Amino acid sequence: MEKFIIADEEDVKSGFVGVIGEPNAGKSTLINWLVGEKIAMTSRKANATRKRLTAIVMYKDNQIILIDTPGIHEKEKLLNKYMLNEALKALSDSDLILYIADARKDTKGYQKFLELNKKNISHLLVLTKIDMLEREKIDKKIEEYEALENKSFLELIPISSTNNVNREKLLDTIIKYLPNHPYYYDPEIISTENIKDIYKELIREVLFDKLNDEIPYESDIIIEKIIENETIDKVYAMIVVQKDTQKSMVIGKKGKKIKEIGMAARKLLELFSGKKIYLELYVKTIPNWTKNRKMLEEIGYIE
Repeated sequence: MEKFIIADEEDVKSGFVGVIGEPNAGKSTLINWLVGEKIAMTSRKANATRKRLTAIVMYKDNQIILIDTPGIHEKEKLLNKYMLNEALKALSDSDLILYIADARKDTKGYQKFLELNKKNISHLLVLTKIDMLEREKIDKKIEEYEALENKSFLELIPISSTNNVNREKLLDTIIKYLPNHPYYYDPEIISTENIKDIYKELIREVLFDKLNDEIPYESDIIIEKIIENETIDKVYAMIVVQKDTQKSMVIGKKGKKIKEIGMAARKLLELFSGKKIYLELYVKTIPNWTKNRKMLEEIGYIE
């Protein structure tokens, strides 16, 4: 692993960068791309990210602390209100914000963000998924953002994690606007999250991928126990759902679906940890858990 030796701390830049945007704009994918490791949950489904996650990128002897957040949206459920609050907290705690905008969508999400950014924290506008558009349409979208009367972004940077376009340009630009400050964290770690939280999110990603639209949004994961050894981690986890019909669908006929979920999740955990993983899953119905403050506290969404 690379060692970071700093001769003069006054030349070091370090700061917190909130990653904000509409649901499914590619925030978590961007985090993983910049870090170079899969630590943030990604999904094709919107609102997959439910709480803030801290990821650390060391770049040219500087430290970028990325805060992944739920998508900015307005919903009535207690869980959804928590998710929106998490995104707003990231706004107030950041030295710089990356507003992530899907190049295929209109500018309304960005204009909503400007209303929420009451402290006028400096931000970069990052245009994602440009690999899905022709050059002419990308240029037109950039012109749309540039023409907004209330725009206040420092710079606009189009990127594609799929084709690895403008990664260094984005990192260089982030560093440009961060304050001079000693490292906040050990430069050899890539996240401040504990292993329990990362394993939970990786299992939940598989749950989103393997089930239909209703079940993932009314389900979650509770890691009950992890036994860590040098070569193998034993992980015991509960899948929480709101209805018995959902429980039956998660388990599947003769246990086929939960076995499929378990196998895919185990592979993700092994890829992240570099160890063998023993994963034991079971399903429990807890009616209306997304509206139950006590349950949200137990799962870790409300402190």
